[in-house]
Amino acid sequence: GHELGNHTYTHRFLAPGCTQEQIRSEIGETQSSIYAVTGQTSRLFRPPGGVFNDAVLEAAKRERVQTVLWSWHQDTRDWARPGVGRIVRKVLRNARGGDIVLLHDYVSGETQTVKALEMILPELKKQGYRFVTVSELLGHSRAVGKNND
Repeated sequence: GHELGNHTYTHRFLAPGCTQEQIRSEIGETQSSIYAVTGQTSRLFRPPGGVFNDAVLEAAKRERVQTVLWSWHQDTRDWARPGVGRIVRKVLRNARGGDIVLLHDYVSGETQTVKALEMILPELKKQGYRFVTVSELLGHSRAVGKNND
């Protein structure tokens, strides 16, 4: 039930300053890697840091990926390891239907995200929220396809 999204190959901020070719390379190399492992490519793309400009959007369009960001009120900043309680409070106090919550599955040092999710998910479920993939949220059938079909 998980989805893979393209988040660039090296995680560099793409704007400002990257050429169209550099941006397309970052997206394209990631698509190739995803395909090599799964036999599918992603249809979803999130630029690192949420930093983008017209050149990034154009490159994403040419690479046939949809740019998706998170709900701005749901940036947990979990990458900075602010504490489990702070992550939990941020999500629960700001929860709204249709949110995309920004969380990271890897941070330098011990992650606090998994422990936070062990509290967040049951509480949101109790409040009547349900969890869907980004594709479901956007009304797409799926986020990946064979050879980007």
